[in-house]
Amino acid sequence: MISPHHRHRRAVITALAVSLPVAFLAPAGASTAAPTALELDRQTARSFQPSHLDLGAQDLPEMRNVTTLAPGLTRTTITRGAPNQDFFWTVEVAIPSTSPDAPTSALSTQAQAQMVADKLSAAGVPTKVEHVQSPELADAGGDLGYRVRAGRFGSKAEGSPTVEQIKATGYKASVIYTGWDGDAGSSEDDRGPWNLQVLTIDPKEFRGNLTSSFGPNLEDRETTSSLAAAAGALAATNGGYFVMDPAAGAPGDPSGAAVQDGKVLSEPVGDRPSLVIDKNRTSIQRLHWHGTVTAPGNAELPLDGLNRVPGLIRNCGGTDDTPTNLPLHDFTCTDADEILAFTPEFGPTTPSGQGLEVVLDAHGTVTAVNHTRGTAVPGGGQTLQAIGADADKLAALAVPGAKLSVDTDVLDEDGKELKAGATTDVVSGGPTLVQNGQLNVTAKRDGMVRNNDSNSFFYGWVHKRNPRTIAGVDAQGRTLLVTADGRQTTSLGLSIKESADVARSLGMVNAINLDGGGSTAMVQDGQVVNSPSDATGERPVGDALLVLPGRKP
Repeated sequence: MISPHHRHRRAVITALAVSLPVAFLAPAGASTAAPTALELDRQTARSFQPSHLDLGAQDLPEMRNVTTLAPGLTRTTITRGAPNQDFFWTVEVAIPSTSPDAPTSALSTQAQAQMVADKLSAAGVPTKVEHVQSPELADAGGDLGYRVRAGRFGSKAEGSPTVEQIKATGYKASVIYTGWDGDAGSSEDDRGPWNLQVLTIDPKEFRGNLTSSFGPNLEDRETTSSLAAAAGALAATNGGYFVMDPAAGAPGDPSGAAVQDGKVLSEPVGDRPSLVIDKNRTSIQRLHWHGTVTAPGNAELPLDGLNRVPGLIRNCGGTDDTPTNLPLHDFTCTDADEILAFTPEFGPTTPSGQGLEVVLDAHGTVTAVNHTRGTAVPGGGQTLQAIGADADKLAALAVPGAKLSVDTDVLDEDGKELKAGATTDVVSGGPTLVQNGQLNVTAKRDGMVRNNDSNSFFYGWVHKRNPRTIAGVDAQGRTLLVTADGRQTTSLGLSIKESADVARSLGMVNAINLDGGGSTAMVQDGQVVNSPSDATGERPVGDALLVLPGRKP
């Protein structure tokens, strides 16, 4: 027998791509009727597909190496640019806020930044105040403020004495690499280098399917490579956002919409965008949540969510949350009064603590009412947890032997229930990058702009270059999954604006940013093929996108 590994030989094609975009001309005899909206989207994508990435200076060398993993499935390795001697290590100072209750910030007003710079200079640390301007996005960007930097070093270690010198004056500081800046107006000066991996799935040819996996349960984390190996995936990338800190919930738990094999497992964050998968076709949709618990006689209570620690809403976007009901990325909102449902997928036991927990069998019949939280979810059944004032409300409905109806509905942008079949998966993301062929970076709408933090979160997360994972669909209906290495001198990473530019120059007509940073990983045949940025190597994540082979005839 020929092993599956040797059944398909990998075809490799290498090309140096530095030419300018090619104009697309209508063939003779082509119709001159007014194009439809979809045709316009496709024309926009075709007209903006250069043979090189829209990243850095236009004349940079770019190498593409294409490997065929299966009919209709390819992995393209892209290296662009070369090491740039103009970049260097420097020390960035954390600027104290003018408010005594506010934390320090990388950015501040010009006056505050200059005051800090003057004090450091007087203490023998020469500094420079720099104005930071970010590329304009759909709803954010522009003037971010001023930063204070000191020194120019050939390595990170060389900057450590200056950090200690600054700390001795009472300020905090860290060593950073200037190649990771995403400042506006610098693209023509940027020479790289960048390293990207692109999986392309053609639904017309590929006989396998794209799916997601959380591993054995939701609350534990696994690496992308282990999730891929367990499923026998041809290739994989990391997926959506998830909880990492136990103080923010259950580590590994998705912080946003999650559907697996048609079953809703986690509620959306506000109306943030998600990647919706149906076998090997994908779309990007802004989904909404509607959950209820209904008892005989139609008494009804709102259900706040699914499979997360009650009272903790990672990335916010719920109902009656503090401090906001709007999405707020990498932030944990709270709610003292909540009702949550738990399915067997959550883990061996539900979160423990004060409150009420109602156990339902597979028919929705109340089999137990516990006055503390934390129990095993029965196979085929579920539990309901309530805290605060909602505990008494749920107790009034949950009579032992009664039947409760639990509805967990994910709604589309039109308010209709998402059509989820057995091959439907949903992975959380944000912000959007490209919509209908046009750049549309919705950082503020999707919670990446925080009020009263002097733009520091936006500066570090959106403006600066980081490792990124991107998903999208091109005009031919092909799904593209992209990883960009970052936080390394050998690969700078992408700002969110650069992520959008890259997505569009790869031909995507709709694209979304997925979880990135140390989570960014791409796997082929069980091996990690990119360079994860965490010092410890590949990071355990909440979920992964898996490209599974088709069934053997």
